[in-house]
Amino acid sequence: MTDLTGRSALITGGASGIGAAIARALATNGARVTVADLDGDAATALAREIGGEAWQVDLSDVDALADLTLETDILVNNAGIQHVSPIEQFDPVMFRRILTLMVEAPFLLVRAALPHMYESGYGRIVNMSSVHGIRASANKSAYVTAKHALEGLSKVTALEGAERGVRSNCVNPGYVRTPLVEKQIADQARVHGIDESEVLEKVLLTESAIKRMVEPEEVAALVSFLVGDEASMITGASYTMDGGWSAS
Repeated sequence: MTDLTGRSALITGGASGIGAAIARALATNGARVTVADLDGDAATALAREIGGEAWQVDLSDVDALADLTLETDILVNNAGIQHVSPIEQFDPVMFRRILTLMVEAPFLLVRAALPHMYESGYGRIVNMSSVHGIRASANKSAYVTAKHALEGLSKVTALEGAERGVRSNCVNPGYVRTPLVEKQIADQARVHGIDESEVLEKVLLTESAIKRMVEPEEVAALVSFLVGDEASMITGASYTMDGGWSAS
């Protein structure tokens, strides 16, 4: 088990889904975890459960993040949203919102965390990407664009931080059993003109060789490995856990 005793960790979107699973895993491994989420009540409840702290924050308010200073050893950029629509019908306001939350906010959080990490000679950054960081799907122009951009940010961070004790990696799951994915089912049914009961088989898992969704705890286990000492030579990497989707 990864020993994170004495380390601090910040998880965005940490109150539910993948973020909550990561928060629980890192706390179990000894880290002092800050649960950052728009839902302050949920963040507080989880922080109380794991003996951590809660930070209610709207990461789309990037002006408020510009002068932020973060003293954290581990940063997990996990917060995200989704919108399913063909490009010609895609709301430009929603497109900008997704890129702001999923690209600009992670950049600002990394920027805020690096001075402390550089000073201490230790930093672990995990950017929650997606199979859509290396593959595209129709009707997800903003999400795919954002995840591709996050991949680039992660790699630049890895190159700049390598000699100063900072490692940066992406985790690239397929569809994970979370509220975000559950919400997509109705949207995908509407776009494809099929019943919601058909979405899993005919849309979400068509590209996956293993016909099931990823569990949040499986993602958390990979994150725990990547922030541990056993992964000391892993940086600038993108770790897929997509059931074989990207193998084809």
